[in-house]
Amino acid sequence: MNIAFVLLTHNPDEPAGIERSVAALAAGLRHLGHRALVIAAGPATPGDGPDLLRLTTLTLPRPVVEAHVMALLDPPAPVESEVRGLLAEQQVDLVCWVDAVWGLGFLSPAPTTTATALMVHVPRDDAPLHQSLAHRPGSVLTVSDFMVEEMARWGVDTSTWSVVPNALLHTAPVPSPSEREALRREGPVRIVARAEPHKGIAELLKAYPTGGLGRTVQIVLAAAGFEYWPGMQEEVTSDIRALAAGLPEVEILPALPWQEVPVFLSQGCATLVSSTSPETFGNVAAEALSAGSPVVGFGLGHLPHLTGTAGCMRALDDGPASLWEALTGLLENRPAYHAASQQGPRQVAAHSPTAAARAFLAATGANRR
Repeated sequence: MNIAFVLLTHNPDEPAGIERSVAALAAGLRHLGHRALVIAAGPATPGDGPDLLRLTTLTLPRPVVEAHVMALLDPPAPVESEVRGLLAEQQVDLVCWVDAVWGLGFLSPAPTTTATALMVHVPRDDAPLHQSLAHRPGSVLTVSDFMVEEMARWGVDTSTWSVVPNALLHTAPVPSPSEREALRREGPVRIVARAEPHKGIAELLKAYPTGGLGRTVQIVLAAAGFEYWPGMQEEVTSDIRALAAGLPEVEILPALPWQEVPVFLSQGCATLVSSTSPETFGNVAAEALSAGSPVVGFGLGHLPHLTGTAGCMRALDDGPASLWEALTGLLENRPAYHAASQQGPRQVAAHSPTAAARAFLAATGANRR
């Protein structure tokens, strides 16, 4: 089958969860013998491959906010015409709008002969979502049971939605028990996050323990091609750097390519996920768990289910100081630490690209076409 994903902000190595999930899903579909394309806005990048098709009628600045995207799509006719033409030219059997706006779901510009699917990765209950659903996509997909339940709480009918969990595009070798013990004793705490307020990094640093941890805390911050308001990522990064400047143990590191993130996390004593809004899946946590790095975070969204006993969850109301306390307690409890580390790879073993691809094909009925 020829399958296309529409995600305007898609770029190779884009440090964002939806882009990473689409890349992993596409890889799984190709492994199963299907052709998987991604249609994105311009401009082109040197890393674009033959399966990444760029729109000529829409070029996005970097970074871009959703309101600007909507303005650039008014009037929508040029983009709609080009997308329909690409889908027809590439003989696409199934097109997946990866988001209501960023994936053009609210326009749904598909030829009548092309099957459609809509992805809903994050909670939203606004006009673009309802416009997307009004186009009656053949299937609606999301990434976790949490999302099905959360959107139902928001009043959206999710009774026919299907869950296609994210997959791990890259993994790292799991350190040996002796290597993991050395990391428990002296290894750095590692954090990987997009420069977004809800990742909770600033709050975490403000609650840093007096006297420190006796080990390095390394934070990788990345700026994506989108943000919620102009200057958001620069503002967040500046605030975090200013806070870290007063904490000798804390290092702010540059962004990493996708394939290096699991290796980076594998060589830490543990991974902190301090998001203060629910993680609808938790890509960073999954990558950490796959390499045996226990995860400490707030028990929000899908994160507690994803982590299971391979880490420690705390209530958001307990505040960011509780994450440092949970981390310290885990590192000081050798049996509990190693049990969590050993559980990590088992916890996410099912999240392979081919497993995600099979779930996608079943949810969309594509394996029956």
